[in-house]
Amino acid sequence: MNQQTLKNRYTFEGRGLHTGKYAHLTLVPAPADYGIRFVRTDRGVEVPAIASKITRTDRSTTISEGDVSVITIEHLMSALTGLGVDNARIEIDNEEVPILDGSAERYVRAIAPDGLLEQDAERRYVEFTEEFEVHDEQTGSWVHVTPAETMSFEVTVDFNSRVLGVQKAHWSENANYAGQVAPCRTFVFFHELEFLAARGLVKGGDVDNAIVIVERPASPEQIENMCKFFGQPQLGVTPQGYLSNIKLHFPNECGRHKLLDLIGDMRLAGGFPKAKITAYKPGHTINSLASRMALNKTK
Repeated sequence: MNQQTLKNRYTFEGRGLHTGKYAHLTLVPAPADYGIRFVRTDRGVEVPAIASKITRTDRSTTISEGDVSVITIEHLMSALTGLGVDNARIEIDNEEVPILDGSAERYVRAIAPDGLLEQDAERRYVEFTEEFEVHDEQTGSWVHVTPAETMSFEVTVDFNSRVLGVQKAHWSENANYAGQVAPCRTFVFFHELEFLAARGLVKGGDVDNAIVIVERPASPEQIENMCKFFGQPQLGVTPQGYLSNIKLHFPNECGRHKLLDLIGDMRLAGGFPKAKITAYKPGHTINSLASRMALNKTK
């Protein structure tokens, strides 16, 4: 299969989920063998989207070149991987990628109707000589990579949550990423919000870009706090335990979002992995450990 790039330029704008900073982002076609690179136009610095550039994995994936960073790249990286984009230049004028609706759907809706431009160079797959696994003893999370002829991902998500239960999701190369993975939004437990805010995160979070899960029946005081946090006059909680503005796209949407993240994070191994990638309780930290190890174990 030959490499592919974008046919057109695509521009997006909005606030970053964690910094709350407003950014303009433009996807630009790139030549063969260029890969995926972020360009901070406000700083004049280029940051390759590769695992060796990962500097932070606290609730999102950050890559850096020196003191210049690009934050929350995983949804866009997932979209480009799901669509089959080998080469793209990503221009951004602030430090965090806009969260948009919390999924990869807006990228896919913009790019997919135009198709992609085939290039005069064969795709460089990431291939492995042996299987390997990374494991986090503290959380029990792991990612297992097995060499294969095609790319596939499978996740099991377990937060010991009465609302979510145990959720599974999978996707393989040439399957329907646009319809089955891209629409799945990021999520957060309500009891985490105060902690995350205290760490300087979720400054751009609102009811339009995240699924909010309320693990226990909400008291009137908690509902009042939710309204204040999101700047909304009225919010409630469904009997299922989700903030009342939410209509799930899939019963296992949260599991599918973890799948979306894993696809994006593993793209940082340097390309499209020829592997079956299986993960239990994946998150950006364990995903990034796996992508770093994958980068070092390629043929």
